[in-house]
Amino acid sequence: MNKPAAIKPEDEPLGLYAKREPVFNRRIDGKFRRVKWAIMVMCLAIYWITPWIRWDRGPYAPDQAVLIDLAHRRFYMFSIEIWPQEFYFVAGLLIMAGIGLFLVTSAVGRAWCGYACPQTVWTDLFQHVDRFFDGDRNARFRLYKAPWGPAKIARRLAKWAVYLAISFATGGAWIFYFADAPTLHHEFWTGTAAPVAYGTVFVLTMTTFVLGGFMREQVCIYMCPWPRIQTAMLDEKSLIVTYKDWRGEPRGSVKKAEKNPGQFGDCIDCNQCVAVCPTGIDIRQGTQIGCITCALCIDACDRVMKETGRPRGLIDYATLEDAEREKAGQEPTRHLKLIWRPRTILYFCVWAGIGLALLFLLGTRIHTDLTVAKDRNPPYILMSDGSIRNAYTLRLRNMEGRPRQMEITIEGLPGAAMWTEDMAREDAARALTRAVPADETQSVRVYVVAPSDTASQDFTFKLQAAGNAREKDESEVQFDTPEGQ
Repeated sequence: MNKPAAIKPEDEPLGLYAKREPVFNRRIDGKFRRVKWAIMVMCLAIYWITPWIRWDRGPYAPDQAVLIDLAHRRFYMFSIEIWPQEFYFVAGLLIMAGIGLFLVTSAVGRAWCGYACPQTVWTDLFQHVDRFFDGDRNARFRLYKAPWGPAKIARRLAKWAVYLAISFATGGAWIFYFADAPTLHHEFWTGTAAPVAYGTVFVLTMTTFVLGGFMREQVCIYMCPWPRIQTAMLDEKSLIVTYKDWRGEPRGSVKKAEKNPGQFGDCIDCNQCVAVCPTGIDIRQGTQIGCITCALCIDACDRVMKETGRPRGLIDYATLEDAEREKAGQEPTRHLKLIWRPRTILYFCVWAGIGLALLFLLGTRIHTDLTVAKDRNPPYILMSDGSIRNAYTLRLRNMEGRPRQMEITIEGLPGAAMWTEDMAREDAARALTRAVPADETQSVRVYVVAPSDTASQDFTFKLQAAGNAREKDESEVQFDTPEGQ
């Protein structure tokens, strides 16, 4: 019997998941590192400070600038107030966010991932904590390889305690977007907050602790679908971080290059680009899913080029198309010209068009709304005098931060009149006035009576805020009669 052939290592199938190798990235300074610092500080400041900003909306509305009020089904953002029936505003903002990501990807590759993604921001913050406790790259690597002992345990516990504090602040800040921040802060620390608040903080604390502290680049490579979507959206005109292999290869140290002039490229194989990478990839191997285009490798390479007296840009933002032009000895195209091309202009026009449409709707919307529901059982009632009565439930919505008088009128249905539950039938009329509290919806039970010879037909309820001809709404409904049945 023939023995099965041995499987060679190169013939083994690739796994879907690789065991994580810790990344100990080196500290670097440069223009892209400073941009990352600025964006990280800005994002964290916005996230932690926003719930505490006050915004005066009058005595009848909350004074928190940004508030998702689930209890009253409202979304407040400074002077904007979104009601449930206006969810199209939220949908529009989400569509704008999606198209905005398409625009950024088309123009400058995975810049969102490299600078502003929450996973990137918190991972960057945690990596700075690593450097504070464990030192720079070599010191962290030695500590990782060192056996467990009192010193290593103490460092780990101190570092993880800071991780946990940052994570707790992250989860704690999130709940303040859903309730008045000062009130919830007091309730949280006195143990009187709702259980969902403590549960939310716990879940967000632990996910931030694990994802930002221990999984880091694994989230970008394995868990997040966006890198795969972005990869499909990139084309030869997209600006991405590129290693110019025609200039850098073959690699050789400075000494080798001095001994053999003209035989080596500009890359001295110092591995600084790999050492500073937060995901641990080697950009010299080409575009990879682990590259978040943070451009720290550009900072590292430019510094090395300056120290060795060689021109910067061995690693740089470039398009594949422009890279071929530069390889052929032509002048590279200016980045601004590369960004403004038909595809990005189209994305920008669609994005801006949706934004302008939302602003127009926001500026022209009214703050009065009327919905009517007719009783279906029974559809009508014959009164003792032969007249016919139908019943309706009207919902009068006052979307302003002050109480308003609202007038309800009937249009059509000749000879008809209406009254409410708190009125006598003798006071029935074709127009009624109700006081609707600020920022609330009021339900009104309305009875409409018409003469006995009335045929089934449609008529209209109209609602108008007192003193404002623009603030009005209407709803067409059916009036049922025996004849119609």
